[in-house]
Amino acid sequence: MEIEQVLQQMTVEEKAALVAGTDFMYTNPIPRLGVPSLCMSDGPHGLRKQKGSGDNGVSESEPATAFPTAACVASSWNPQNAYDLGAAIAKECRHYGVHTLLGPGVNLKRNPLCGRNFEYYSEDPLLAGVMGAAEVNGVQSQGVGVSVKHFALNNSENYRFMGNSVAGENTIRTLYFKPFEYIVKHARPATIMCAYNRINGVFCSENKWLLTDILRDEWGFEGVVMSDWGAVRDRVAGLKAGMDLEMPGDTAICRRWILDAVADGSLPMGDLDKSCGRILRWVDQYVQPADDGPVDWDGHHELAARIAADSAVLLKNDGTLPLTGREKLHMAGDLFETMRYQGAGSSMIHPTKVTAPADAFATRGIRSLPLEESDTILVFAGLTDEYESEGGDRADMQLPHDQLELIDRLCDTGKRVAVVLFGGAPVELPFADKVSAILNLYLPGQNGGTAAARLLFGEVNPSGKLAETWPLRYEDVPGHASFGQGIDEVYAEGSEVGYRYYEKHNVPVRYPFGHGLSYTTFQHSAWNRDGNAYTQTVANTGARFGGEVCMLFLNGELRGFEKVYLAPGESRTVTITPEPKDEKVYPDTYAVPAPRPAYPVTLESRFTDLKQSFMGRILFGAVLSVADKQEKAAEKLSDGPEKDNKRKGAFFLRQILESNSPRSMSMTAGKSMPYNFAQGFVELTNGHLIRGARCFLKKIDVPKLPKEDMV
Repeated sequence: MEIEQVLQQMTVEEKAALVAGTDFMYTNPIPRLGVPSLCMSDGPHGLRKQKGSGDNGVSESEPATAFPTAACVASSWNPQNAYDLGAAIAKECRHYGVHTLLGPGVNLKRNPLCGRNFEYYSEDPLLAGVMGAAEVNGVQSQGVGVSVKHFALNNSENYRFMGNSVAGENTIRTLYFKPFEYIVKHARPATIMCAYNRINGVFCSENKWLLTDILRDEWGFEGVVMSDWGAVRDRVAGLKAGMDLEMPGDTAICRRWILDAVADGSLPMGDLDKSCGRILRWVDQYVQPADDGPVDWDGHHELAARIAADSAVLLKNDGTLPLTGREKLHMAGDLFETMRYQGAGSSMIHPTKVTAPADAFATRGIRSLPLEESDTILVFAGLTDEYESEGGDRADMQLPHDQLELIDRLCDTGKRVAVVLFGGAPVELPFADKVSAILNLYLPGQNGGTAAARLLFGEVNPSGKLAETWPLRYEDVPGHASFGQGIDEVYAEGSEVGYRYYEKHNVPVRYPFGHGLSYTTFQHSAWNRDGNAYTQTVANTGARFGGEVCMLFLNGELRGFEKVYLAPGESRTVTITPEPKDEKVYPDTYAVPAPRPAYPVTLESRFTDLKQSFMGRILFGAVLSVADKQEKAAEKLSDGPEKDNKRKGAFFLRQILESNSPRSMSMTAGKSMPYNFAQGFVELTNGHLIRGARCFLKKIDVPKLPKEDMV
């Protein structure tokens, strides 16, 4: 495609269409000029190519491999795992005709209650950046683009659609920008996705400092910036700021704003052309025919197990693990048969198959004995879908109460108890001192059961290390009292996040950042500096093959790492050259906005705020009824993965609807809820019935889309 030639031939109407998506997951084609449509699909730890019309995680999707989530993969401290995962997902993208994967997510884990932490890598910016860059390189090695998300300071879910992240520039640059900066400079991602929230009062989708001054001018990013789905507020301001593509698009009001702004001169044609040019280059590079060749689904299933096993963290062990096979085992806990292997929300995958621990044990001929006959108890526990999902933050750091009671009862038997944990984030472990072993698998993907069996029986030696701190209790977390409690999220702790905080203030933790045990032992020499590089020798001093991570900390900050795999008696010297560090100290001041009144509601109010008036409660109930119908439909299905996924989808939909804003909902729903309807909702809720009715009767006139004009 001759980009400049095509750009010169495009009409203003075609340009206004090109900078918006269509049909939820596609770019607008320009048939007259031979510009095809590019297909996107959710990631980041597997492909969610939807069947039929798109949505944010409710409709059924094509079968694909559910790989371990980022929280799990990061614990491997092995970038090759992220690369291999990315390459495999990209092959599945090619198979289904998907051109760009929406992922990876690399936001920092500021607080363990963030409902989307399972999709993110680490509380440390270097680890998050290295792992994210590896996944990007893996995906793009197969000719599929990525969209690194969510840029930036999108660290909680409760108010993500309208929230305001209040932080000083030094905090922002030294922590929250770092993973994105590393990926831009080391992996050249095709696109970046800007977040819903505001940063110090300015929405990310119209934040020139964020999208142009930092991302493009300082870091050299040359790709497309797209919005998160429904994250656009002022489309013209967004184009001027460098936000190229509005997703999911099909919003008449945004095209109307663009056309009017070009006509009156408030939007320079040069700004519109810059975005169109970047989108055309992206389409030209990544749109290609689907790959008709077979996908190695069994190979990907095995890859999922291999990565999960390399990522699992042995938190505690008194010698009970590995099992010898001679134990008289009793398996307890619902997650033995119904393993939780992925999160809920837009990344929810329709797995090609699921191998739970019960399946893997059955394959080995191992059955559970009655409790009054066993000598060793395996408890499979963890966070269930109701406790952890995109769209809302967790209420606390506790495991479900019935699980805690079960573990206490089993510990009271006096038998050896080993706990196998599933979940996307840290939890409080009040039983830690009572049990013999704790093996944490995070969310290990569809073949997590195979990984669990291999680890428990010593076929694989655990080598994962925590990529985040596990506090003793939530009250020990910095900013715990205010996190996720309002629209203005103040980052008062500054850069004291995760291990930086706990180590500086000598706060005891359950398990520190980087913790992880093994079935063998390792010995590390002291770090030795040679110029800009640091060397360390590590030796396997035990009796089993295993993996170990060499971590270089300078001035209390992780500056480099490398994972090595050693046979008994083997040693290796590791050399690490730290990434160059910006030594400039930026101002870290910020202004906390005055509290906003909850009523009257605005286009930026949380949808739950509509319940403050009689008419608002009616509107709220009507919208939430969609989730009710989804839930009832799910309950009618037979037990199995399809029912589980539909229940998850309904739960996610409810959370999304409750936490949305009228403006963002209209920007997501397109033709089914145009902008004037959102305005009408607000007016009716505030008691302005006539004004509300007038809003609903408005018509937003725009030309036909180029694809419609050719019909």
